[in-house]
Amino acid sequence: MYFAALLARTEDGWEASDTELDDVETLADLTDLARGASLDDDTVLAFVEQEDAWFGIVRVDGEEDPRIYVSDAAAAARSSYGEILLTDELLGREPDDLDVFVDLDGTEEGEPERDEDDSAGEAPPPGPIGEAELLEDFGLPRERLLVLEEDALGAIAEALGCEETLEAVR
Repeated sequence: MYFAALLARTEDGWEASDTELDDVETLADLTDLARGASLDDDTVLAFVEQEDAWFGIVRVDGEEDPRIYVSDAAAAARSSYGEILLTDELLGREPDDLDVFVDLDGTEEGEPERDEDDSAGEAPPPGPIGEAELLEDFGLPRERLLVLEEDALGAIAEALGCEETLEAVR
């Protein structure tokens, strides 16, 4: 089970909305969804949590590139929603630029087999990954974010001053 919500920073404080990730397949899709929740290019935080196993935060500030933090990369890699957040850039990998050709019958041809020591095939290491300082300007220091475990999103919302707002969409 997962939980996802968008928190948009407005002049009047934080506004939360529950969101479904069924149609979100990429980080770009999630970023577009977050930007759609903002009225004036305000900051929007997308929270994703999977059964207290891991959580992720995507911060979108207007048209800037999204900033990402994931509490446990290895756990997130085992989740289809986590895979959305674990970009090649975040994992420090070069994007796959394999030339793959699709035959008329729909099968792929020409994809080389990976060597055992090919780092692109390795699972991400356990533990946090990304920008742990992405909420410091809202009063949540990186040191505190790095140690959050159970009910992490509740603790984050409390630090941001929007616990009731987030709980309303849970």
